[in-house]
Amino acid sequence: MINFNYEEIDFSLKNEERISNWITNTISEEAYKLEEINYVFCDDKYLHKLNVEFLNHDTLTDIISFDYSVGKLIQGDIFISIERVKENAMDFSVSFEEELHRVIIHGILHYCGYKDKTDSEAKVMREKENHYLKQLG
Repeated sequence: MINFNYEEIDFSLKNEERISNWITNTISEEAYKLEEINYVFCDDKYLHKLNVEFLNHDTLTDIISFDYSVGKLIQGDIFISIERVKENAMDFSVSFEEELHRVIIHGILHYCGYKDKTDSEAKVMREKENHYLKQLG
């Protein structure tokens, strides 16, 4: 099950069912099984508070994910700052929707075992993101 939640912002996904099916298909293609994912779309202030409280990072970020997966069973909470996504879309000269979809699938790829700490890991992550973004269309 995939849940979409909206905290203290005037925003909602345009097509939750389409996005949910895309995420589910991505998990399946990566040979994992979906248990439950909760997306929480919020503002910078909300996400910054989580970043400080749980990760001891006093910085703004676009996404924080809490992974509760066990083996190949995917479950977790993914928090996304809509403000950061908007700013990043401008910085990277892409549409807001494309950047939002990239961040949405980025969290899932982390749950599927992909990392992005090194240059080589980040390259693989970006290739996977692009692969799945094409599937969404």
